Amino acid sequence: MKPLLLFLCSLVSITLTAEVVRVEVTDRSDIGKEGYEQIVAKLHFEIDPKRPANAIIADINLAPVNQAGKVSFVADLLLWKPKDDSRNNGAAWLEIPNRGRKASLSKWVMEHGFTLVNVGWEFDVPVDPKKLRLEAPRARNQDGSAIRGVVSAVFALDHAVDQWPLTDLAEYPPVDIEGADSRLIIRDQVAYSGGSEVPRERWSLNDGQLHLEGGFEPGKTYEVFYLSEAPPIAGLGYAAIRDAVAWLKHDPTSLAKVKQAYAFGSSQCGRFLRDLVYLGFNTDEQDRLALDGVMSHIAGAGRLVLNQRWSTPRAVAGYATASYPFADTAHKDPVTGHREGLLENARVKHPPKIFYVNMAAEYWGGGRVAALTHTTPDGTQDIALPDMVRSYFFASTSHGAASFPPDSQVKDSPLANPVDTSASMLALRLALHQWVSEGLAPPPSVHPKLSDGTLVPIAEVKFPKVPRMAAPNAVKAGGRVRNPQLSGGAGEGVELPLLVPQSDADGNDLGGIRMPDVAVPIATATGWVFRPSEFGSPQDCYLLRGAWVPFARTQAEREAAKDPRLSLEERYTSKDEFMAKVKEAVEKLIAQRFLTETDLEPELRQASERWDWIHAQVEK
Repeated sequence: MKPLLLFLCSLVSITLTAEVVRVEVTDRSDIGKEGYEQIVAKLHFEIDPKRPANAIIADINLAPVNQAGKVSFVADLLLWKPKDDSRNNGAAWLEIPNRGRKASLSKWVMEHGFTLVNVGWEFDVPVDPKKLRLEAPRARNQDGSAIRGVVSAVFALDHAVDQWPLTDLAEYPPVDIEGADSRLIIRDQVAYSGGSEVPRERWSLNDGQLHLEGGFEPGKTYEVFYLSEAPPIAGLGYAAIRDAVAWLKHDPTSLAKVKQAYAFGSSQCGRFLRDLVYLGFNTDEQDRLALDGVMSHIAGAGRLVLNQRWSTPRAVAGYATASYPFADTAHKDPVTGHREGLLENARVKHPPKIFYVNMAAEYWGGGRVAALTHTTPDGTQDIALPDMVRSYFFASTSHGAASFPPDSQVKDSPLANPVDTSASMLALRLALHQWVSEGLAPPPSVHPKLSDGTLVPIAEVKFPKVPRMAAPNAVKAGGRVRNPQLSGGAGEGVELPLLVPQSDADGNDLGGIRMPDVAVPIATATGWVFRPSEFGSPQDCYLLRGAWVPFARTQAEREAAKDPRLSLEERYTSKDEFMAKVKEAVEKLIAQRFLTETDLEPELRQASERWDWIHAQVEK
């Protein structure tokens, strides 16, 4: 772009009728010869803190206001769109940035003519041209004085170190680190509170680095507390997404022509989307539907703890994600007596069409208790999902697929799980678009159920004696997280029921969508794995990691290892037979619309490579 034109673009000030009051464009460029344009900008927002749609935002009444009585904030924008309107399908995918990371324009997006959008929503992302963030105002007391409060961060390490950077608290500098509020707690179990206090003279905090005399122990969990001030209005992140969608869909001066808008959020961002809908942010300030569709990926029953004072959304939040309500429909909470759902509460006026997509890890680990999205709160009965919701479970998968060949954390520990669902994610994205734009119903929900025995309390899992894998029946989910919207916090700390998919004879999950790696197995694949003893706390699962344990190649190898799982030679007479079964499994997934015709050859190629890799391994 020519310097003069870029300078003029950066000065553009557009008067808009929506809550986006100005768009500051800093760069426009073509994406090679792909027919797409990339736009970099900042969205300037103003919202009325007194409007009911905004009153839910924590501390909004304590935010600074301009002369019009509005609260101002700014979000980074990254947008890709077809240059030729005839290639534009009229729909946008908002990729919710995970800890500020930018999306990338894929071949799939361009082939289908989607607009792709990133909007910064997170205040605690470091200032970095490679990241997207929200510039949020800070709350102050009514008299103008600073608000002070205690902040905290939790972390656990795999190796002994003397100091640890408190990146989760980078936006909360201490105001009195030597004061009585400064504490460091050490505990043995990551999923629970409590523990013992580290003597104050043994630790210090300087320039964001926490130092401990004698070092931090691997496998232990630490929580640090101290006094800070000036909390940001973190819940404005939800308003940024809501109002950016309203601008895209309804403002004639928006930078893209969009009729439908969908949001995809993975992990942290999947929890963000569940909370956005729950809090009522899918209704814009003009009382219109914001997002037409939502795809909440690997969130389980968790929601993001964002809309409260002293929020730390950047945190990994291991075992601190799930609070009542867990499901979309309202069911009485036996712990507190509350009765509401993510979609069945007074705030939700415009529910979107929703896909919940979970891996095995979200059922097993990190307090994400995915089963509670389709059972009663006590985990004793299956429940029906609303008509506008689908729930998809991919059997025997980790939080994210490992690369292939997979590695192990330490010598003799299980390999990481490489079962890959990325092709199915694209097929489901297309199904969501077709549901909204054409009325074509998506595939029925697929998830394990109590009624057919594919979903069971963890104590009842019949996991075989897989070499190098301990029995998982004593794993716990941890406790509920506080829900600031409900009186009493909705049972904060109460033990969560842990329901997981039942295992087949190989240790692979029942009750879910089986990718070819699982439908025609050459290994046991799990969404859980215990920590190596070298990392400490070997009784705990490693957060959101899975395992992949190949079958023995021959019956003799299997018997020598005392492996109860049939060997490859006992399962398949040849590679040709194996590949024929893989092809049959892929074609079934295509017929069910969990894969597309273009996925057939890549899936066959992947299966062939994995078969060859296992047979090439030589016992050492």
